[in-house]
Amino acid sequence: MQAVTDNTFESEVLKSDKPVLVDFWAEWCGPCRMVAPILEEISKEHGESISIVKLNIDENPNVTRDYGIMQIPTMFVYQGGEVVKQIMGAKPKAALLRELKEFLPDA
Repeated sequence: MQAVTDNTFESEVLKSDKPVLVDFWAEWCGPCRMVAPILEEISKEHGESISIVKLNIDENPNVTRDYGIMQIPTMFVYQGGEVVKQIMGAKPKAALLRELKEFLPDA
C-alpha cells in the first residue's frame, strides 16, 4: 500500500483517474494497525478498480487539517478530486467491502 504525503496528495489522490481510498492513520493508533492488513488485501484483490493509499496524520498536518480529520482510523474515498464516501473506525473486511461495493465492479 502506497503512502501519500502533503506534497503528493494532490497528484496521487485528487488527480487520480480512478477512485482512491485514503486511510488516515498514525503509528500510535491500535485500530489503524488492525485495519491496515485488511486494506492491503483489498488493494491486492481490487487494485484495478480502486487505489488504496495511506496518509500518516502526524507527518502530514496540512491534508489532515484541510479535511478536518479528528479521529482515526478514518477512510475517505475520493473520486474526481472530491470526497464521495467516508468510513469511520476499524471494520472487518466484509464490512469494508460492503462500504466500497459501488467502487468495486469486480467484487
